[in-house]
Amino acid sequence: MPPTNKTWHIQHHALAHQPPDKTKQYICPSETRPHRATLLSFPSRCSTLPELHAQTRNEVISLAATIAAFEPVRLHARPEDIPQAQALLDKQATLLPPHHRVNITLIPAPTNHCWIRDTGPVYIRSTDTADKSRYAIDFRFCEWGHKTTGRIYGPRVSSALEALETSPQYAEWPVMDDEAMHENTDFARTVLDLENANADTVMDVVMRVQTDIRLEGGGIEVDGEGTFMATESSIVGDARNPGVGKAEIEAELGRLLGVSTFIWFPGRVGYDVTDVHVDAEARFVRPGVVVVCRPHEKADKVHWEIYWEIRGVLEKSTDARGRRFEIHDVVEPDPSCVKGDVDGEEEAPAASYVNFYFVNGGLVMPAFGDAEADAKAFELLKSLVPEREVRQVEVNALPRTGGVLHCVTQQVV
Repeated sequence: MPPTNKTWHIQHHALAHQPPDKTKQYICPSETRPHRATLLSFPSRCSTLPELHAQTRNEVISLAATIAAFEPVRLHARPEDIPQAQALLDKQATLLPPHHRVNITLIPAPTNHCWIRDTGPVYIRSTDTADKSRYAIDFRFCEWGHKTTGRIYGPRVSSALEALETSPQYAEWPVMDDEAMHENTDFARTVLDLENANADTVMDVVMRVQTDIRLEGGGIEVDGEGTFMATESSIVGDARNPGVGKAEIEAELGRLLGVSTFIWFPGRVGYDVTDVHVDAEARFVRPGVVVVCRPHEKADKVHWEIYWEIRGVLEKSTDARGRRFEIHDVVEPDPSCVKGDVDGEEEAPAASYVNFYFVNGGLVMPAFGDAEADAKAFELLKSLVPEREVRQVEVNALPRTGGVLHCVTQQVV
């Protein structure tokens, strides 16, 4: 049971919200390191297409059940969505062993996006080995560079009236208004406050680390040994960090993430809502080994340009320990297996196998319905992590709304 003493909570809240120390050094552990739990977020109505809403929620619940076989899951849902989330969990629980069912905790929270990799906190630790405190960065989510100004998804029409005439279901479908966007910006802090409210000891409290840099967790990739990968398009620039140069960003991220070697890919501003997050393009399997998303032969020209730029940078780079990279391509599925016909969905679905998620003792990866590509990607990743159990989760609605499994998860350390 969580502590109930009022003084305890006052002291812990003060501890977790100390003034920022802009000189303190941290390190972001590799995702392969042990987790306390995984964070998930149940999508609200205003963050999904009406036609894909139910399927998106089902896929998040299916993912929660899969991860629960490896580690605890904390599923955040809006208070009004708790009954539906609980009903879906109860239905899924009939397929789970009892010891896996208890691994999923439903948490009431003002969440909208299911993309908790971007909206939630990024857990780190102090570089001082004597400091056993827990820390997490609040990057103050800003709607991927302030891109959300009403509906995220919806009919591509010229007016609200035309939208209602084209798709009447939108008449009562909520928009991502100012209040919801404020909740999104505050969400990382809210997650930490909720976690700290249930802290049993001082060592369980998470200190919130503040920074002036704005970015999303899906936009950064670290190997835990000092190497960092990202696209410039998703971090550097006025959309997120106006007036801040790359050198200043590197200095702050070096301090926060324990990074000494920065590998930047150009990316593309506006190619998607994220401006090309790295977690859909290139990931560390372990230090020195990288998997890269290779486009399907039907992919558009820009996607191929992004891929060749990433390959070119990696082939010329070394990591923080001077190693050349071992690079493995993972070919995307046939886009026709993913693409639907809903007006307003992603024109190019986020069908990337490298958007997988490491769990304790395992790796959870997507399956998109292209049997041959799904199998090849599974066998490749299984061969790269023979010490882990690899499982696939079938998805269709998530990629059609902009992300896959890594985008909707965040590890707690």
